[in-house]
Amino acid sequence: MTARLTRQPGGAARLRALLASGQTIVAPGAFDPLAARLVEEAGFPAVYMTGFGTSAALLGRPDVGLLTMTEMAGNAGRIAACVDIPVIADADTGYGNPLNVIRTVGAYEAAGVAGIHIEDQAAPKKCGHMDGKLVIPAEEMAAKIRAAAEARSDPDFVIIARTDARAVEGFEQALARARRYLEAGADVLFIEALTSEDEAGRAARAFPGVPLLFNWAEGGKTPPLSLARLQELGYRIVIFPISTLLAATAAMRAVLWEIAQAGTPAAALGSLPTFGEFLDFIGLPEVRDAERRYAVTGPEDAPE
Repeated sequence: MTARLTRQPGGAARLRALLASGQTIVAPGAFDPLAARLVEEAGFPAVYMTGFGTSAALLGRPDVGLLTMTEMAGNAGRIAACVDIPVIADADTGYGNPLNVIRTVGAYEAAGVAGIHIEDQAAPKKCGHMDGKLVIPAEEMAAKIRAAAEARSDPDFVIIARTDARAVEGFEQALARARRYLEAGADVLFIEALTSEDEAGRAARAFPGVPLLFNWAEGGKTPPLSLARLQELGYRIVIFPISTLLAATAAMRAVLWEIAQAGTPAAALGSLPTFGEFLDFIGLPEVRDAERRYAVTGPEDAPE
């Protein structure tokens, strides 16, 4: 059997097919390739590269606009390279004006991402569920969305327009902005930080037939609606951005506490994957197969 160390291309087309299927795409967040492989192993149809988690993992800092476009696209590329499911990635504000957005789209496409979301926050941006956000003028954001839609080389690449205006200008203005971004060429709308189930329902009813993304932000400003309710409302993409990040933090704290108290992690090993199981999961059998398949035969080993 041929070793498979590269991943399946065409993620954008597969994400488009999922959107066309009518199913709700559940995309848990991943902050690094290992987390993405766990999302894929669990059977989810897509994975979401979280900007919040990327900032935490790469910098150990909060999501307040500290990462550059190349750092974000690089993490997205490493994630896309290790999974076969489509990757939806956070692209923050597009990292500048429409010219910067053109470069951003090219970088994320080259990274193998299936789609990105761009938000209308002013720089430096913040996590969508933090206080103190500011938004740029709606016409400026609409120009960014037009630039993004026209810049993609793959027409299947999905452009998601996110508005953070709910916390700044109110719910109705957020809907008005989303409408402008749809007209500018967005494929999916993402109305961030809705504050009630009623708002989630009103947003869905305001855009019949338009794919909407719901951010199930763990501990954020939006109430934790059930997946069944979100499906009933008609949301097409549901992301869980930081469940894996919070779970990893809790697990690492627990094993580090055990080492600090007992001197070794021996008591915790029963609840952890074995070393061999972990090597299998991260692809050592593929590597071994490739080593055998492409082994170079030295002169001393050549048949006479």
